[in-house]
Amino acid sequence: MSWLQNNLSLNWTASEKHPAAAEILLRRDAHRTDSWKHITTNTTSDTSMHHVLVENLLKDTVYRVKIRHRSTKALNPLWSDWSPVVIVPAELEQKPEVTMNITLSNGTRKVALTWKKMPHAATYSLNDTQSSNGCTCKKIRDYPINTTETTYTTFVSYSAVKIFVNGRNAAGSSPPAILQIPAVPAAELKICDNTLLNIKPKKKTCPEWFELQDEDLWPRSVSDTDIKDYVRYLYFEHKCIDGKPWTLKMCLFYQKEGAPLREPQDFIAFSETHTSNLSWKAIPSADQRGFLTHYSLCSVKVSSQDERKECHNISASVMKYRLGNLTQGTKYNVSLVGVTRVGEGPEATVTINTLPEKPVNVLWSLCLLILFVILTTMCTCILKRIKDIFSAVPTPVIPDFIPYQPESQDFLERKEEVDELTLLQLHPEVKSVPEDAEESAVLAGEWEEDTDEDEDNERWDSRMLGGSSDECLSPGSTEEALRSSREGEITDVEQLDNEIAMLIYKKGLVFNVKTDSL
Repeated sequence: MSWLQNNLSLNWTASEKHPAAAEILLRRDAHRTDSWKHITTNTTSDTSMHHVLVENLLKDTVYRVKIRHRSTKALNPLWSDWSPVVIVPAELEQKPEVTMNITLSNGTRKVALTWKKMPHAATYSLNDTQSSNGCTCKKIRDYPINTTETTYTTFVSYSAVKIFVNGRNAAGSSPPAILQIPAVPAAELKICDNTLLNIKPKKKTCPEWFELQDEDLWPRSVSDTDIKDYVRYLYFEHKCIDGKPWTLKMCLFYQKEGAPLREPQDFIAFSETHTSNLSWKAIPSADQRGFLTHYSLCSVKVSSQDERKECHNISASVMKYRLGNLTQGTKYNVSLVGVTRVGEGPEATVTINTLPEKPVNVLWSLCLLILFVILTTMCTCILKRIKDIFSAVPTPVIPDFIPYQPESQDFLERKEEVDELTLLQLHPEVKSVPEDAEESAVLAGEWEEDTDEDEDNERWDSRMLGGSSDECLSPGSTEEALRSSREGEITDVEQLDNEIAMLIYKKGLVFNVKTDSL
C-alpha cells in the first residue's frame, strides 16, 4: 500500500495474468463501530501484481482495509476469501527534525544525530554519500541503516558528506532530512603531485575526487577516469582504522593548467589626496584554469605618456590593497590581473582621480587660530578679574623678636646727661598771641613751671657743691638780657607770622611742636 495524494494505492500478488474484479471494504481505524465502506472495481495487472487505486480518502487518517477478488475470464468465477484486515497508516508528509553535533578528531569526525519522534512512523532509515562512493568501513549491504530509535552516531572522513534521514511506515516513507557536512577546511591546502593519476592507490585505501567548479555549490563527486584539463579537483585518500574512516591525505589537483579566462571581479577604487583604496573579488574557480600565484597591480598617470608604469605583486589570498605615494589632483589608470604558473589573464581596469588639496582647509586653520587667540585673551582677562575679586588675605609677616644684647656693661650704666637750655620768649607787648595759639601758650606755661623747678634744683646742687654765686646770673641781669634779646628779635618774629617753633627738652625727650599763627 502507498499514498498518492488523497488516493490509496493497493497492490497484491496476482493469481493470474489477467485483470480481476476486486471488492474492497474499508473504514477509519478511529471509528471501529462504523459500518464498512464497500467498493467494487477492476484491477490493473502486470505479470505478477494486481493494482487498485481507491480515491478521495484522507491521507492523514489511519484506515482498516480488507479485500477479495475473482477472475474475469472464468465462466463461473468465484470470490476468493477475504484477506486479513490490514492497517493503512497515514501518510508521512513532513521530514524529520534532525539536529547534528560534530566532533573533530585527528583524521576523522564523529557525528551524533538526534531527531524528534514522528507520528505514524514505525522506523527510521539513514544513508550517506560515502557509502555510495564505496569509501565506508561498513559493508554495502548494511545500507540503508534502519532503526526504531531517535538517536544515531556514525563516523565520517574529512571529505564532504551528505546524510539522509527519513521516517517509514507500511504506507511509505517521509521526505528525507538532508544533512550536509562540508569538507574540513585547510588553512594551507597543498597542491597535489602532477603524477597523482599515474600512481596506483595504496592497498586498503579509498581515493575520492571532488570537482570544484563553483565554490558556492556542493562539490560533485567524480571518479579518476572523469578528470578533465583546466578543472580544479579536491583529492582525498581515506583508510579504515578501527572501523572508522580516517583521512590520510588531501590536496588540490589540476591535470593541466592554463591562464585565467576572466579578470578579477568588482574592481573598485576609493580615492583620497595621496592614496587610493582598491578592492576586488576573486576570479571564479571555473575560470582560473590553474593555481593563482599572485595578482599584478599596475598604475600609470594619464596626464603624461612618458610616465613609467609602476607595478606591485599582491598575494593571491588578498582582496584589498592601499595604493600610496600618489600625486594630488592627478588622474591614474590602474589595472589588475590574475597570474598563474602559465601566464596572466585578462585585466580589470579602473580610473582614479586623486583629490586636490582644498584651500578651504588653510582658511579654516587661520580662522581657528584667530579664534583660539581671542578665546585665550578673554580667558586670561576673566581669570585676572576673578583673581582681583577673590584675592587672598595677606598673612602678616611678624619677624622673630631678638632682644638686643649690649656689648658691654658700661653701656648699661651710662646715665642721662642734661644740658642747659635757654628759652627765648616773645614779649607780650610786641604781639599778642592769637586765640588759635592758646594751646601753645598752655604748653609754654607748663614748660616754664618745669624749667623753674629745674633751675631751683640746679641752684641747690651748685650750693651743695660749693660753687660761687658769681657764676650764676642775678634776677636783674637776667631780665635785662631777656629784654634786650626781645627787642632784637621783634623783627624776626614779624617775618614768621605763620609759624612758631618751640623746642622742648625734658628728661631726654625731644618734642617738635608746631602751632599756626595768624
